[in-house]
Amino acid sequence: MNDPLPASATDAPPGSPESKRRVQELSLLYNVSRILDQSLDMREVVSPVLEAMADNMDLQHGTITLLNRKTGDILIEAAHGLSPQQARRGRYKLGEGVTGQVILTGEPMIVQRKSDSPLIVDKTKRGKRPDTSFMCVPIKVGQEVVGALSAETPFLPDRDLKNDVRLLSIVSSMIAQAVQLRRAAQEETEKLEQENERLRQELRERFRPSNIIGNSHEMRFVYDQIAQVCKSNTTCLILGESGTGKELVAHAVHYNSDRADKPFVRAHCAALPESIIESELFGHVKGAFTGATGDRKGRFELAHGGTLFLDEVGDIPMAIQIKLLRVLQEREFERVGGAETVKVNVRLIAATNRDLQAMVADGKFREDLYYRLHVFPIYVPPLRKRKADIVLLADHFLEKYSKDNNKKVRRLSSAVIDMLMSYHWPGNVRELENCLERAVLVAEGDVIHPYHLPPTLQTAETSGGSVARGSLKELVDAYERDIIVDALKSTRGNMASAARMLATTQRIFGYKVHQYGIDAKKYAG
Repeated sequence: MNDPLPASATDAPPGSPESKRRVQELSLLYNVSRILDQSLDMREVVSPVLEAMADNMDLQHGTITLLNRKTGDILIEAAHGLSPQQARRGRYKLGEGVTGQVILTGEPMIVQRKSDSPLIVDKTKRGKRPDTSFMCVPIKVGQEVVGALSAETPFLPDRDLKNDVRLLSIVSSMIAQAVQLRRAAQEETEKLEQENERLRQELRERFRPSNIIGNSHEMRFVYDQIAQVCKSNTTCLILGESGTGKELVAHAVHYNSDRADKPFVRAHCAALPESIIESELFGHVKGAFTGATGDRKGRFELAHGGTLFLDEVGDIPMAIQIKLLRVLQEREFERVGGAETVKVNVRLIAATNRDLQAMVADGKFREDLYYRLHVFPIYVPPLRKRKADIVLLADHFLEKYSKDNNKKVRRLSSAVIDMLMSYHWPGNVRELENCLERAVLVAEGDVIHPYHLPPTLQTAETSGGSVARGSLKELVDAYERDIIVDALKSTRGNMASAARMLATTQRIFGYKVHQYGIDAKKYAG
């Protein structure tokens, strides 16, 4: 494809059509050469090259496509005369359409009239126009096809497109090095992105605390936030409803920090009476009040070098909020009844289920303290917003309480799973844990059934079922079907083993399976 121009064009008399064409071709090649001399960055040269082709020849809608060796996808890298939307639609597979065929075979192709060719797949949605011809040539680096250069030209019945194809081939060979560099850069970028994603996944696993259960999108975001903040000394404010596991998040931040070998001290502000909360947090000296028989360190001093977790910080009285603000600003305070200033090095993590912004607006929480606490908020989603984790959490609690109570309860029945997934869980993870603890205690065998769950989960509204208010026969049939399915699950679809497990004959068991329309093969494997 790098042959010199034909003798008929070289020897043509001045002013003839052949001579004019030769001048156009030489002008095009000169312009392409000049563009490539300025840069080999394909992003900088492809558009000018395509524009030069349009200016020096009667070529329209030129495109350069690149082959991704890993995926086999062929994408438009640059286009002249196409809108961005049309260019994005130009995706091909090897062998698909004219472009796919050219890259697959490494041979140029000519379509005299687009409307007549079944190979025109029209991915760009420009239409298979009868007044247009289409040409496509491979872009090669050595013997390897790395992409394709294509162009359209107005259809003329007596026009010989071989010279146009030959010129396109010369241009494609000139830009091949730039194309190769661009493809190498793309593949390197993809490799780096994959490596970055692998490293991010490793970090997620590394900073995913072992005491938090959940793989949902919502919890992965929480893990990312923990990873971002744990290595700093930044104050955290953990927000979320009661029972969502805010203290577990606080533990995760502390035990993945540089303070992990230092104390983690907890203060539940709502559980401390207002009369002693100041002493509990900041300590007191002997004689500070009745009963103060000696000096006593508060939670801040006990947490020196480590982390202090203030749970339900929204319940701290206004008078104490002022002193807490000073500790956050100056890292110093005085004990109750004392005059000596105590300096501490403490990382503060606060948590609340209350709307602190609304409390600030109502004058029940200091605005300056709110902004001191709200440096890095972490929102822990309620269980109803992370339903993908419900079964995972239930299995965890099932194993935990079976072990604690020396029982051999191994799994949940299908009906129980449906009920757990349908319930709205106002008490969040804490309610789920209590529910599973109760179910394990009352279970007789190795499976949790619906009647082992608390009454709040056993209504038609929560279970999503329709038989809870049916006839006695319907209720008994539903229960019997549930037992049969559980037996088949336990025996991996083996009907004989399931019949023995339920102390019945294989004939009766088979009859029941047929009666309830159960597919035993579904549970095999």
